[in-house]
Amino acid sequence: MTTATVPLPAATSRSQLQESLFAWLEPKMALAVPAPETEPEQKTAPPAEPPAAEEEAPDLSHVWVVAAEVEVAPKIASVADYRGSFKAAAGLRVDALEVYCKGCRRPYDEVKGDDCAAKIDNTHLIGGDQTRRAKRKIPTPPPNARIIRGGTINRQGISAYVSGVSRPKR
Repeated sequence: MTTATVPLPAATSRSQLQESLFAWLEPKMALAVPAPETEPEQKTAPPAEPPAAEEEAPDLSHVWVVAAEVEVAPKIASVADYRGSFKAAAGLRVDALEVYCKGCRRPYDEVKGDDCAAKIDNTHLIGGDQTRRAKRKIPTPPPNARIIRGGTINRQGISAYVSGVSRPKR
């Protein structure tokens, strides 16, 4: 069995042959017409961008929230208890119990002009600097109490398991 090959004209390229398969998808194109040659465009440097402004400072403002008290009907109360939210009627008056920052949890009156401490550093939420922590105070027994020394309790290893420290007794 022999195959015959047909030489293609020099102006025809593979991409033009491939395009003809999908001609019904695209508007009619002239395949054999070569594109007119144009002078290569002179590349110019992109316009210089204005000098970058100083980096924007992070937003350290407070996010204010209001702890509120709303009187509702028993039906709405059950929905609010189940879902954790409810829809209020238009024109409902809400009594504000407290206004505070959502991030640092400090009252509005104390920090209204300052930056939010939670966005700077959260040490105020964990009781301050943990490297300088106060020692635990041993409670003093009442004056008429008598302290009786007991044995040591092993809370680690297999003997702790067998003795019932880490599992309930039967």
